[in-house]
Amino acid sequence: MSRKSVSSVKIIGLSAAKIVTNSVCKYLGVKPIPVTISHFADGEILVRPEVPVRNCNITIIQSLSKPVNENIMELLIAIDSLKRASAKTINVVIPYYAYARQDRKTLGREPITSKLIASLLEKTGASRVAIVDIHSEQAQGFFDIPVDTLRATFLTVNAAIKRLNMKNLVVVSPDYGGVKRARSIANALNINLAILDKRRPSPNCAEVANILGDVRGKDCLISDDMIDTAGTLSAACKILKSKGAKSITVTATHGILSSPAIKRLTDAIVSKEISDIYLTNSIESVNNLHIPKLHIIDIGEYLADIIRVYYSETGSISKIYEKYTPKVHH
Repeated sequence: MSRKSVSSVKIIGLSAAKIVTNSVCKYLGVKPIPVTISHFADGEILVRPEVPVRNCNITIIQSLSKPVNENIMELLIAIDSLKRASAKTINVVIPYYAYARQDRKTLGREPITSKLIASLLEKTGASRVAIVDIHSEQAQGFFDIPVDTLRATFLTVNAAIKRLNMKNLVVVSPDYGGVKRARSIANALNINLAILDKRRPSPNCAEVANILGDVRGKDCLISDDMIDTAGTLSAACKILKSKGAKSITVTATHGILSSPAIKRLTDAIVSKEISDIYLTNSIESVNNLHIPKLHIIDIGEYLADIIRVYYSETGSISKIYEKYTPKVHH
């Protein structure tokens, strides 16, 4: 990307993505656009860029983490303010996309809220959306504007494998939905794959009944897109240990960590059920956690590489994936 095109990059970071935005701007060599975000006594939100943006290509970075609905409204209001200020294009980078698990009807009269959020972003004025490790990639079909579902799995995996014995490693998918992700890791690392047979009898409740694959005496690497209550993870670790797993390392992109996740993870680390946990800072509250053996991986450089592609109008996101794919041969 040329010096001229780098200087044209204009980034706005909203309330739930300040740390990531500062990291992105550091790698791009620019400063974020100053923006006023006001919260009124009745709960209303005002977002206003403090500099002119007419005919500019703007990128907004915002995670839709807790408080979820407030951060969604802040993002929508920011898009509307930029559109009304005559911004040329509005790219929206969402490190964590809320409501992604409400992507289909499982019972009568249920909403498809993931589609609703997509429609709101589009109707408000987003030109393009990039989402990091969305729960279900078919949610791309909810958008009628360009959307990139970015994969950050290898960022945590790259950090984890530096501490692991590759010759004794097996990748474990926590459920059938994660098999594609786990297989891509296993193929890149040239190691074996195991799959947990998980059932979910009710929301935020998971049961793991069996394992497909051999984990006895193995160092297990569990890879998931998110950790919410850590119920699935706790159940997975217990059955892996019962089947003779030597160690368990956990990697995930999004650390939602709803109650009682922090206690479950801490207990699992203290009891040596889990050796290490790797999360990205897609949800910035993870930076304030005090969980033993928790490693936070910054996604700023990765997102900066993606944004360079958007602004240069050349290059390929697939090439960026190649940059971060583990290069391990044995």
